[in-house]
Amino acid sequence: MSDVLTFTDRGIYCAAGDFYIDPWKSVDRALITHGHADHARPGMKAYLATPTAKPVMQYRLGSDARIETQLYGIEQKIGSASVSFHPAGHVPGSAQIKVVVDGEAWVVSGDYKTVDDGLSEPFEPVKCHAFISECTFGLPVFNWTPQDVLADQINTWWQANHSEGRFSLLGAYALGKAQRLLSTVDASIGPILTHGAIENTNEVLRAQGIALPDTIRVTPELNIKDYPRALVLATPGALAQSWAQKFNPSSSAFASGWMALRGVRRRRSADQGFIVSDHADWRGLNEAIAATEAEKIFVTHGYTSQFRRWLEDQGYDAHIVATDYTGDEDSGE
Repeated sequence: MSDVLTFTDRGIYCAAGDFYIDPWKSVDRALITHGHADHARPGMKAYLATPTAKPVMQYRLGSDARIETQLYGIEQKIGSASVSFHPAGHVPGSAQIKVVVDGEAWVVSGDYKTVDDGLSEPFEPVKCHAFISECTFGLPVFNWTPQDVLADQINTWWQANHSEGRFSLLGAYALGKAQRLLSTVDASIGPILTHGAIENTNEVLRAQGIALPDTIRVTPELNIKDYPRALVLATPGALAQSWAQKFNPSSSAFASGWMALRGVRRRRSADQGFIVSDHADWRGLNEAIAATEAEKIFVTHGYTSQFRRWLEDQGYDAHIVATDYTGDEDSGE
């Protein structure tokens, strides 16, 4: 098996097409799996992504960023490499990138999840010879709450706080997780307030025709006393700052895969933890890898050593790749 892709100090490189995938240093041509900051970085001369990923990338990278688009499932020749994008299920517009050179197919998954969240384009397995997989949550302890159970948990918590006159402060990542939760909650319970970072992303996605419940941006001028029982959706960082202290009385919660670990919620002083992630859990990782029928697996960002050993025990030719990706999930400490 030849190396269709190589791992360099600038990112994942395809010599046959002279391009990089999700590079972390400046390059001439970058193919991007999705718009999270650890995968779509500034400073590239040209970007290629899906049409749905482009608007949020343009917002985050600036109007000067040169971003071309390619639809899912369409093959494009770049040099002597054939390139196609396939749904990753991570966030709206996220993609796995398949690169074929001389009949040999490699797939870079970016970040992915196999559960259909009703918001992102559902994950599609892509058969290949080599698969580059994240393993942010590559331990058996990580198993996500089913979507219907999650909705019931969050709405029950919010309804209880609403009945007792408390704000419900819910921490979630600004792109993907926040919108997924918005699509999950029962907006009839009460108004939904949003931190500016989340509302900025909401506006970009709404402009693309992605339906989200009505939300109210929290600004210095907003009289929060008019919304004493609201759900307040904020970035995890904002909940740890003085920004959150004005919502009183309140109950706080985090929606994260790290809530599966004992002690994380306690260390964050949260009242509630919801076990949910936009990354694949243990079962999802194993099912996705098996579905590729790949012989060689490269694992990156997460529990790489443990997950590689597991894959080797299952008979895979498994390797660890050092990258600058973080998994975009609020740290589990």
